[in-house]
Amino acid sequence: EVQLVESGGGSVQAGGSLRLSCTTSGFTLDDSDMNWYRQAPESECELVSAISSDGTTYYADFVKGRFTISQDNAKNTVYLQMNSLKPEDTAVYYCAAAQGVQDCRGGHCYCRGSYWGQGTQVTVSS
Repeated sequence: EVQLVESGGGSVQAGGSLRLSCTTSGFTLDDSDMNWYRQAPESECELVSAISSDGTTYYADFVKGRFTISQDNAKNTVYLQMNSLKPEDTAVYYCAAAQGVQDCRGGHCYCRGSYWGQGTQVTVSS
């Protein structure tokens, strides 16, 4: 059974840091491209960062220079280190494996699907 479980969310003040973890099972992390998404209330699901199986990373412009994605294949875990957090980073953060299928309908894509976790809440106060 495929499982992705996020942890590490919480409440911090602006300028603070959090490290999110995504522990995976049921598939081979080494061979997978992994993504972190987020969804704020009344907002679309958006891609935050990605890491490919060869280690290539991607960051959305709104987190570039502040967030770092990494993974530990021995622990089957993907991380998202978030520094210099801003109130606009407040959202539920999800990890997803690229081989999954995202739930998209009616022109909108949601932060759920196959090979998706259930999310972890990050709240940044000013």
